[in-house]
Amino acid sequence: MQKTVQELVTVSNGDRDLDLETVPERFIREAVKEGQQQGAEGGEVPLVDVPVIDLSLLPLSHPPASPEADAELQSFHRALTSWGCIQVINHGMTDAFLDQVREVAKVFFSLPSEEKRRYLRADNGIEGYGTDMVLSDHQVLDWNDRLSLFVYPEDCRKLEYWPQIPETFREILHEYTLKLRDTVDAVFKAMATSLNLYSNLFLQAFRGKVTLIARFNYYPQCPRPELVYGLKPHADGSAIIVVLPDREVGGLQFLKDDNWVKIPIIPHALLINVGDQVEIMSNGVFKSPMHRVIPSSDHGRISLAMFCAPDAEEEIGPVSELVDESRPRLYKNVKDYPKIYFHHYQQGKRPIDAVKL
Repeated sequence: MQKTVQELVTVSNGDRDLDLETVPERFIREAVKEGQQQGAEGGEVPLVDVPVIDLSLLPLSHPPASPEADAELQSFHRALTSWGCIQVINHGMTDAFLDQVREVAKVFFSLPSEEKRRYLRADNGIEGYGTDMVLSDHQVLDWNDRLSLFVYPEDCRKLEYWPQIPETFREILHEYTLKLRDTVDAVFKAMATSLNLYSNLFLQAFRGKVTLIARFNYYPQCPRPELVYGLKPHADGSAIIVVLPDREVGGLQFLKDDNWVKIPIIPHALLINVGDQVEIMSNGVFKSPMHRVIPSSDHGRISLAMFCAPDAEEEIGPVSELVDESRPRLYKNVKDYPKIYFHHYQQGKRPIDAVKL
């Protein structure tokens, strides 16, 4: 396996005084190589507030029980139809617990390379520790190391990829998964309720077969962050994504009205964004937003993204209640959307375009 980004940085320069030579050509954006892009794409990216939603106020059925709940539901609906993402507070997890989740990730990525490599991703596999899956000699790589794990259903877990150091890693990730399932269910119910539909509609569309995949991301400090991507611009192929961001280091950016904007840090909020599969199921009402990550020149950054999706064998398509003469069907019914997604993403295409009618 190729060296991880963290290993490249450490080998290139043992201290933190990095220079341009520590950015290998494989990581440099194509537009930069071709002289089409200078600096941070023409200027500073503005900081813009993403809608903040109080999950405890969202009604789980229709009609809302109070004016406050109705107002929060309307804000939730507007956010997912315009932004495609929200910052969620009062989600039921304590600040101290979320800090524990961050800490086990920090400890893992701080381990010696030989220890982390015990959990290396298999060739052409998804689970385990590593970097970008290299599919061609011309592929531009992300400035990002990651640890990906199937966490739900529990019988799908491959514990050989679950770190044993720190000792609390498995216990804390298991607890986080259980707590997050309640958050995910509440979001799906609020989605349906905001559309004046039966609250369990989206959950029933999954037929009880929901998968959760955790991806711990580490973005080492980068001497020239304007030349690389921590994560390339993309929209996610799952149903929804729940991100526990770094407490102090930003870098996540969304494409809003054709302009990139930075997202502020709310240390103990969860960032939730719509994926392609919910855009398909909602017949385009909810938007799967393009986003990217830019690393920092001063600090490493850690985040945990939890991808929620129906089982790959389940067919998805626009729910019938959202298709009528005023809003015709926009997408085909599809099975194994992740396979479609991966194929088109690696070609630099927007995967959801492949299933549009």
